[in-house]
Amino acid sequence: MEQHCCYCFDCLQLRINSDFSDQLLFNYGISSSPFPFGSSAVVQISGTAGSEASSGQFILQYTRSRHSNCFSNYVNEYILDSNEGTRSSDPDTGTSQCGPNVQNGGMASSSDAETKRASPMSTSCSHSGKFSCFRIITSLAPIARVGVSSFSTIQEVATDFLSGLMEDHVLDSLDIWIEGKASGRDSTNFLSLIGLPSFQEDTFPGSLRHPNIAPVLAFFKSSDHVNMVLPKTPYNLENILHFNPSAFKSDWHRGFLIYQLLSALVYLHGLGVSHGNVCPSNIMLTDSLWSWLRLWNEPTLEFNSTLQKSEDVNSSPAKISCYNSGCHYNGLYADLKLSPSIDWHSSFHHWWKGELSNFEYLLILNRLAGRRWGDHTFHPVMPWVIDFSTKPDDNCDAGWRDLSKSKWRLAKGDEQLDFTYSTSEIPHHVSDECLSELAVCSYKARRLPLSVLRMAVRSVYEPNEYPSTMQRLYQWTPDECIPEFYCDAQIFRSIHDGMADLAVPSWAETPEDFIKLHRWALESNRVSFQLHQWIDITFGYKMSGQAAIAAKNVMLPISEPTMPRSTGRRQLFTRPHPIRLATSTARRYATNKYAKVWSQENEILRETSLLSDAAYLQELEQASAFSEHARHLNSCYQCPLNQTQGDPTRQSINKSICKLSLPDRNYLLPYKMNLISLIQHMKEEDDSSSGYPDYLLWREKLSCSKVSSEDVARDIFSVGCLLAELHLSIPLFDSTSYAMYLEDGTLPGSLCELPPYVRLLVEACIQKDWMRRPSAKFLLESPYFPKTIKSSYTFLAPLQLVAKDETRLRYATNLAKKGALREMGSFAAEMCATYCLPLVLSTVNDAEAEWAYILLKEFMRCLKEKAVKKLILPTIQKILQASSEIHLSNLVTTGHLHLKVSLLQDSFVREIWNRVGKQVYLETIHPLVLSNLYNSLDKSSAASASVLLVGSSEELGVPITIHQTILPLFYCFGKGLCADGIDVLVRLGGIFGESFIVKQMLPLLKNVVRSFVDMSSMNKPDPVQSWSALALIDCVMTLDGLLPYLTEEIIVKELFEDQNCVLIRVLMQKHMDIAVLQVAATTLFAICQRIGADLTVLHILPKLKELFDELAFQQLSKDSTTVTRNLKVAKLKISGDLQIESRMDLVLVLYPSFASLLGIEKLRQCCATWLQLEQFLLRQHNWKWECAGESSKGSSENFIGRRSTFGQGSTSEYTPAKLLLNGVGWSIPQSQGSRSAKNLIPQRQYFKRSQSQVATQEDTPYQFNQEPWFWFPSPATVWDGPEFLGRVGVQKDDLPWKIRASVIYSIRANHGAVRSLAVDQDESTVFTAGIGQGYKGTIQKWELSRTNCLSGYYGHEEVVNNICILSSSGRVASCDGTVHIWNSQTGKQISVFEESQTDPAHTTSDLSAASKINIDQANMLNLNTLSNGILSSTFDSSLYTCMHLLDAAETLAVGTGNGSLRFIDVARGQKLHMWRGESNESSFPSLISSICSSGSDRMHAGGISTLPSFIAAGLSSGHCKLFDAKSGNVISSWRAHDGYVTKLAAPEDHMLVSSSLDRTLRVWDLRMNLPSQPIIFRGPSDGISSFAIWGQDVISISRNRIGLLSLPKSANEIDGQHHIIPQKLYVSDNNGMRSLSALSSISILPFSRLFLIGTEDGYLRICC
Repeated sequence: MEQHCCYCFDCLQLRINSDFSDQLLFNYGISSSPFPFGSSAVVQISGTAGSEASSGQFILQYTRSRHSNCFSNYVNEYILDSNEGTRSSDPDTGTSQCGPNVQNGGMASSSDAETKRASPMSTSCSHSGKFSCFRIITSLAPIARVGVSSFSTIQEVATDFLSGLMEDHVLDSLDIWIEGKASGRDSTNFLSLIGLPSFQEDTFPGSLRHPNIAPVLAFFKSSDHVNMVLPKTPYNLENILHFNPSAFKSDWHRGFLIYQLLSALVYLHGLGVSHGNVCPSNIMLTDSLWSWLRLWNEPTLEFNSTLQKSEDVNSSPAKISCYNSGCHYNGLYADLKLSPSIDWHSSFHHWWKGELSNFEYLLILNRLAGRRWGDHTFHPVMPWVIDFSTKPDDNCDAGWRDLSKSKWRLAKGDEQLDFTYSTSEIPHHVSDECLSELAVCSYKARRLPLSVLRMAVRSVYEPNEYPSTMQRLYQWTPDECIPEFYCDAQIFRSIHDGMADLAVPSWAETPEDFIKLHRWALESNRVSFQLHQWIDITFGYKMSGQAAIAAKNVMLPISEPTMPRSTGRRQLFTRPHPIRLATSTARRYATNKYAKVWSQENEILRETSLLSDAAYLQELEQASAFSEHARHLNSCYQCPLNQTQGDPTRQSINKSICKLSLPDRNYLLPYKMNLISLIQHMKEEDDSSSGYPDYLLWREKLSCSKVSSEDVARDIFSVGCLLAELHLSIPLFDSTSYAMYLEDGTLPGSLCELPPYVRLLVEACIQKDWMRRPSAKFLLESPYFPKTIKSSYTFLAPLQLVAKDETRLRYATNLAKKGALREMGSFAAEMCATYCLPLVLSTVNDAEAEWAYILLKEFMRCLKEKAVKKLILPTIQKILQASSEIHLSNLVTTGHLHLKVSLLQDSFVREIWNRVGKQVYLETIHPLVLSNLYNSLDKSSAASASVLLVGSSEELGVPITIHQTILPLFYCFGKGLCADGIDVLVRLGGIFGESFIVKQMLPLLKNVVRSFVDMSSMNKPDPVQSWSALALIDCVMTLDGLLPYLTEEIIVKELFEDQNCVLIRVLMQKHMDIAVLQVAATTLFAICQRIGADLTVLHILPKLKELFDELAFQQLSKDSTTVTRNLKVAKLKISGDLQIESRMDLVLVLYPSFASLLGIEKLRQCCATWLQLEQFLLRQHNWKWECAGESSKGSSENFIGRRSTFGQGSTSEYTPAKLLLNGVGWSIPQSQGSRSAKNLIPQRQYFKRSQSQVATQEDTPYQFNQEPWFWFPSPATVWDGPEFLGRVGVQKDDLPWKIRASVIYSIRANHGAVRSLAVDQDESTVFTAGIGQGYKGTIQKWELSRTNCLSGYYGHEEVVNNICILSSSGRVASCDGTVHIWNSQTGKQISVFEESQTDPAHTTSDLSAASKINIDQANMLNLNTLSNGILSSTFDSSLYTCMHLLDAAETLAVGTGNGSLRFIDVARGQKLHMWRGESNESSFPSLISSICSSGSDRMHAGGISTLPSFIAAGLSSGHCKLFDAKSGNVISSWRAHDGYVTKLAAPEDHMLVSSSLDRTLRVWDLRMNLPSQPIIFRGPSDGISSFAIWGQDVISISRNRIGLLSLPKSANEIDGQHHIIPQKLYVSDNNGMRSLSALSSISILPFSRLFLIGTEDGYLRICC
């Protein structure tokens, strides 16, 4: 035991502070036992803000330094050799050498003196292997720095690790090698480590670390210890297996982990050493779940042929104590019987018999649950057993806590927990851990540093807020207790000034007395006989299922179950925990109502009493059964050594290797490896996967592969155990099954649960005869590891070196450019993407941005559509979401912005369109493109976004452009919209033409102006007024930019012919901001210049007369004090001496300009107050009209004509001078050029150019009568005013959809009813399926922009009742009882699927005759009945009834007439399996009327479309069935409706929406046990034939009406029944008359804010 040098954690912290410094922060200790003793700790370097080492955590491990220990000798040798503590190694010798540390990866020879110095040390050790211990340690820890313990040294080590300097030279060498340049030996040596061209069992020691061996960063020598420093990883395999084994998402991920482990073992075994303790706790996992095998572990580092000494199963228990003999913790645990090693099986029986204390048994359960001493986020937990109101008395009920209920339940009360469970979106009782970090730090507040309290409890330290007494502490917290309150009196004593000691109850004299009494209460019979109930709640079967609901102990589930976790609630038992049998004090409390057992003195009575014997035997049987059920808690991973280490077989192998000469050894290195062979090594194999015969063939070759020693065979045994546990989720061997295995070779029964191919490998690894076990190299060559694992490993292994992100990104990019991703195939590329994409997000400079851009494009080209949505799009979103407001001097921001600009290029966005479609782009990327146009200081990204939006608008179409680009930019008016944002609006108007501007944009602009003018006259808060003014400026500037695209007649008609001219109205506002007035005046005069003097006099001057009159008679004193509310306008000087300070200065802006334009005489004739105005101008600005017709002595010459750009910033930064000097040229983005007065064309020429533009556009397709989308209405008709504009942002949820139930346009699509609609993702193409001539099924393809039919498909003989657009290559599936796959471009048939009728239970009928009957029934245009394509119960059971596309699986799910589901692989053109649901009605089979799957009826946030977890089917009988998407098992079946189910949809993973002819639409919460009480929306008097969903909005159809409703966010938002709001459709072209046609189908165009309706009389109606 003395070798273990275990410290209590307090002493360990003191020792670390002594050896290093207080600046080396002690986070928590690491213990492998149930007690707070250990020799390792997690530490952190405390540095200044921004220090690279300040955020890293490391493991610092202490080991006793002994002369006989090779490891200690290794460190001592280097300390003596070099004051710097660094070293070098010669690869061509078998002895360790000393010298300078080689940071560049080179290999240097050593002197003879150094060899002589090292040789005696190496020969004195007991290791008899291929190489010396020194040599092997150097090879396993090549980057470790050796020195004396000091803070400065460990800080340097931490900095080098976090900055990626330690192995950067290796990756740099590989990168140079890929480029075909001379790179040295590091590149080829590293490739040989990872198995290129193949793994070598005879490894030669080198200076490179294997990427799957945990990096040892440093060896430090202290007075009597050797310290080892390793990086702290966030997880280990034990964490994953305990808390969320689903983090390994598939067999591939499990195989990839085992492949990494075997790769490391091949390297170890090649050096002649074994690991000795391969178990989950020694497999470290990084954030990306890359594995590191930890070689040296506590408590001993005695180096031998086995690196780690595993605990023998039969070893005698050692006593727990602190290495520091004077530590007070030695007394705290002196009376405990527990050993450091955990044997739950024996411990349970000892506790059950009363031979082990409650305290010790609970500590064991905490250790098994993964709880860690000192880790405040996952501290060991104990029950509160008393409430501290009175002294505990076993004969009195007062003061005892009820252990049958959790502390959370006792604190919150049953009523509150029931309310929480019934009202929560996810039903739960407990929302937090049973012991939170807040509670632990509050309990230990007197002993913890203030920095910890400020971080965990409250940022402001206030000592009076911490509970001051134990009773107050118990009442304050809903959490459980900690072990310290039962064993350590120090926890009561405060180390902080101002915080008093924690007061003990009055019935205890001192903290020591309280600990004694509190511990007695825990061990009392009263607690002993209830403790099993508390264990059931905290660790047992009441953590899940119905037992948790009954105990009100349902935990809030984790939000992301596949994310790895290092903490969590591990359920140890799934059966009720047995009650404790007896204690030594039971006889003293025989009358106690809790005493259910007998005392030891009644042993004679038990023997004579049959009743007592039966009861005892029954309890013993229950305890034994419980122990047997929980056997998995005693996991075993190692088999004991049966032979000595000097095995003859091993010695012979060593001798044969040692006979090799140096050239022979060097010849093993793959110097001939080149880039072509590397890429060929990654090449994807044929699609044919390995089958079971391949595994059998591999097993036959096992005889050719033998392990070199029994030590190595033990490692292989451990690998087999881990492989089985990864698939079973429980250990393969426990103590009982392991004993049986050792005795007679009996294998565990759980092997039968493994897949056959996995079982074959596991059986090979755990063979009783160790010599028959395969080597690690032979396992790597097994069929279990597909080519995708090997190629992914080859690609990723170099990226896991301790290198800089820049070097890793460059390497990954260069390898991808050489075609590695394409060669390895889409699946392997997808697996590599999860490791590589984080590098894209950490770009620093422009060069890295270019590499990241190339890598993103390579992944996008190689991945499948599903993977692009899941991986690439979220990465692009993160890049575009990053704030652009960081100072551009920051290098990280510079590189990031460069990458953002690259992603905003048109070519990249079109590649996104090609890979995932426009709909996914609009949902995920488009809003982020728009976000670069407001509140953004980065000009380059704003300009790129502007060009992208303008360039993509034509292809997106008018409706999408309006609702997804124009309106969102309008909503940004006044909220920081930059000049490029306004430029987008202007250029879009120019692209779509004059009629588009007149119909779509001008009404919106006028509405904005009117709304904000009205707001400016109200008494609103200053922020609202400021926003109003800025919004008006943006609006007027947009109007100004659109003027060049309008003829003078249109300008006059749209802006001035009505009585409410918006610009004049702005100028007439007395309290308007000066900046707004200036912009309005400038724009008004620009319009007058455009239309000419005659039209100005006719239309504008009469309206200006009122303004001039008002200004003339306004008192100057009042005018000069006009308040400029929010825009800080300084005194502006134009041309040297002109100042604009008040509203009265509008006279100077307008009057001289109009005098120059119209002539002074015309102006004076129209303006009766001209004399007063000219006198004001003369008096205030020294302006007067000269007879020559020009102004003299004035500063306003060409005043408004001098208009230049103002767009070098956001709108919020405009100054009045910039606004006044604004120009009207919009040929390039404003951030890329200026529009100065030199570029302005004189009035006449400018007017002629505009006429030329209009004349040219007459021949384009954008004229009003011929342009596309001519039918699309203006969104101004549903204008909501400024409140609607008040939302910040342009996300979808900020743009509500106002449904008007108005028919915009109608098309005669079919001769008969339109049974089904399918809209392409671009929302410009729609397919209508229904009844054609002769009652045959026809399908028409329509272009919505011009409302013309492009093509059709006429291959159906029967009526088409369903249609699906397939997600690839323009194919369409349609169903008329059979499924037709056809090309939507050519209309040619590709394939036809039909179901053969072989079931004798089904009545055989002629296909055409049966279908004809149904067609006749279904197509009766009788308004008293609802046909709508609904199939009757007489539909042939062998025919297909409906379809649903499983997007992620590229498969069609097709319903049949007998209630079954047939799956069709469209890509391969073959039918797959069939799921047959059990019939709900014995006499009449029900046909499947509707199908949906989770995630299929919506687009996920982030664009992720996952494989559905369930498939739901609605039946004609009103039943619904829920199938498991993977197994096909029926999860649930229930009577959902009283009639035919017409439609199903799954808008959320937990929500199912169904409609029926019973006139209801029901919302089902699938998280509840079905059939649960649904939310019922009751419709009108007719059945609901269909509905469509977008977000929370639902549009249903029933006869000739639509119904509107909003889905609740949770099932508890609405109680009882509710009615659908019915609305009849109105035809806008028919004076608002109602549409009387019966409605048969519906589909939503979400991004166009439209919906399509198919009618019974064959019309396709476009509605809004």
